[in-house]
Amino acid sequence: MKNNLVKAAAVVPELKVGDTDYNLLQMSRVLNELSDCALVVFPELSITGYTSADLFLSDTLLNEGESALIRLAGETADTSQTIVTGVPVRYKNCLFNCGAVLSQGKIKALIPKSYLPNYSEFYECRWFESGRNLKGKSIRIGDDEVPFGVDILLEDIGSGAVLGVEICEDLWVPDKPSTHAVLGGANIIANLSASDELIGKQEYRSQLVKQQSGSCVCAYIYASSGTNESSTDMVFSGHTIIAQNGSVLQESIFPDYPHVQTALIDTGMIMHDRRRQNTFENAEDENYRRIEVNMPAVGASEAGIEELAEILKAQEYPIARNPFVPSDDNTRNERCKKILRIQANGLATRVRATGIKNLIIGISGGLDSTLALLVCAEAKKLINDIRIIGYTMPNEGNTSGLTYDNATKLMELLCDEVHDIPIKEGVDLHLSQLGHEKEYQGEGDVTYENAQARMRTYLLMDAANMKNGLVVGTGDLSELALGWCTYNGDHMSMYAVNASVPKTLVKFICKSYAYICESSDLKEALLSICETPISPELTPSAGGQIAQKTEEKIGKYDLNDFFLYYTLRYGFEPARSAAYALRAYPELSAAEVREAARNFFKRFFTQQFKRSCLPDGPKVGSVTLSPRGDWRMPSDASAALWLKEL
Repeated sequence: MKNNLVKAAAVVPELKVGDTDYNLLQMSRVLNELSDCALVVFPELSITGYTSADLFLSDTLLNEGESALIRLAGETADTSQTIVTGVPVRYKNCLFNCGAVLSQGKIKALIPKSYLPNYSEFYECRWFESGRNLKGKSIRIGDDEVPFGVDILLEDIGSGAVLGVEICEDLWVPDKPSTHAVLGGANIIANLSASDELIGKQEYRSQLVKQQSGSCVCAYIYASSGTNESSTDMVFSGHTIIAQNGSVLQESIFPDYPHVQTALIDTGMIMHDRRRQNTFENAEDENYRRIEVNMPAVGASEAGIEELAEILKAQEYPIARNPFVPSDDNTRNERCKKILRIQANGLATRVRATGIKNLIIGISGGLDSTLALLVCAEAKKLINDIRIIGYTMPNEGNTSGLTYDNATKLMELLCDEVHDIPIKEGVDLHLSQLGHEKEYQGEGDVTYENAQARMRTYLLMDAANMKNGLVVGTGDLSELALGWCTYNGDHMSMYAVNASVPKTLVKFICKSYAYICESSDLKEALLSICETPISPELTPSAGGQIAQKTEEKIGKYDLNDFFLYYTLRYGFEPARSAAYALRAYPELSAAEVREAARNFFKRFFTQQFKRSCLPDGPKVGSVTLSPRGDWRMPSDASAALWLKEL
């Protein structure tokens, strides 16, 4: 598979204002330790120092700055690296604050700053001219004609990295140069900055970078001047930020110097999100000159599953084992509250629209029906005259005492009306009418198993008719992805509140609710349910204990959810998902991950027909399988290519 992982660095070097030889030496020392970084970004005017003030009017400083730039460019001759650094550049009768792009031993481009701050503590217009109207120009630096202007993008065809450059204030204005650059095809933006530190400015600056990387669907590398700049009137903090698609990958402020912040940028993820969002247009491609540079992927350009996993490991690339579930406790608890709020408001809206205020729900004592019942309880806080009518429908010999007791206790605590309907008699009659034995015939007897699931849905639907109610669905996103639901059984409802909540998150929502609810009895019941093995309980129990365990049949839910996330959210091919899984689950062998991936993709493709006729339900996250919304797939599509790659 193609390797799209590009390692980038934001660097704040040691610096002496006005001493280009010293500054060049410090940058060279840092670069010697960054041979595996394809892109290195230094701060604004880092060759001379941003705070050189009227020294910018000195030919001595300008001449030495150009000389240092030529020498620094020469250091890239034997590397696969692109460097972006800041330097003042003379053009005709004016001076420009530029970002210089160095690669392949050459100065590849000089990109002038578009917007010059000239307010409060800033007075750049004293020395520099705006370059925002400069396009198609070139400047002779040393022996070479160097492309000059704001219409330049730098490209490595092999890795797919396309670089645009803007400088400090360019990020703070409404019409940002980086916005035009990404519309022209850039997927990485480098910002060379000299932003002084003030109370509250760090947070605002971080939000700017994060927001721009998100709205522009790109990686954004921000490197700002450090405390070695002059402190005559300002203090600079060496703030560095590397963000991608709206998420901050790395950030630091007031570091020790020299400071290096690195991160892996996945250009494949970026380009997938752009293709997915049809409002993102390459509207300005013809307005830019493209210049070839070296920004190769880390490691081989083509990599197998194990090879890519090794690259991820060597680079200490962080990959969450449960991508749907935040690892931080506070963030996770807040996420759970927000999801429950969305679910409850969706259900409340459906109640208002239909005028039906009786909510019919089947309670099994498992996680999914528990979450659905909590959603009903929260919806009742929004519409006080909602009535929650709970049904537990045990099947003698199959339903364990633990789940039955938990279901009963939960209904007593949260339902307005409770019904206990044993289904054995009805299931036996149904099987007899079909000519099927009443007893379970062993592994593969899906008729016996599904008869129970359909009987429960049959009863709930009829109860809804009898009580003028609305059947609330309990099935979750993971079950829908794997087809682990009985068609027209637990697969069907009148409003499916859990349809976009993955199994790995269902448990955390129930557990977080246990710790915020005011009832100790409810807390006890919820925690007991969270510790119960996941099971549909459609086969005979073992001495009253759960015998049928879902994850023994379809694999661990955390790994299935992992494949689901990367397949739908980022469009990963199966091999890439497997490589990421190897990194996230180091205790598993490549063979085990491959087998788990094969099982996932087989089930995912063959079970689409169940998803094609799903009932309505609220979307709560970026990954969902609604046939009316995020996922439209033919029910008879072949998985052959996906399995072949594995």
